[in-house]
Amino acid sequence: MNPDTRLPGFDAPSASFEAPLEMLAACHGRIEQQCATLRRLALHLAAYGADSQARSAAANVLRYFDTAALQHHADEEENLFPALIESMAGSDAVCIHEMTERLSREHRRLEGAWRRLRAPLARIADGAGAALSVEEVEAFATLYAEHLALEDDELLPMAARLLGDAEIESIGRAMRERRGVEPA
Repeated sequence: MNPDTRLPGFDAPSASFEAPLEMLAACHGRIEQQCATLRRLALHLAAYGADSQARSAAANVLRYFDTAALQHHADEEENLFPALIESMAGSDAVCIHEMTERLSREHRRLEGAWRRLRAPLARIADGAGAALSVEEVEAFATLYAEHLALEDDELLPMAARLLGDAEIESIGRAMRERRGVEPA
């Protein structure tokens, strides 16, 4: 997602818990950055082994996907998806159900692909290994890119149109609580 692209209804220059849809979109950009780092790391390892740059990059990617990415999936599945479905109560919400179920399934696939990458990355971060499958990295990054495109192009704009201030505030509060952040 282009960092200059704003979601409809959000004028704030930066994402925050008070603008959770924008925060989710900003997280997509960070996921893309981490996937790009993974791609560079796989190539770097082939040329230089598990040097200090590789160990540092592996540790940063591990930290991100072990925490922020999982919290992001929970933000969507536990708060955003139910709010969208509830916003359609009494109407035909088939498309929202199908989309949120698909995205949830994709979250499980992404988490499984992450588990396969995690062990070699942990060895690299510890300086105990220097191998990372370029094919697995590419598959993971491609799957994430396709997933994020659906969320950026369809899910988040739909949420911005359908959810009211109270639902948005509730999602932001839940995201803050999930991370143990005190209200401002």
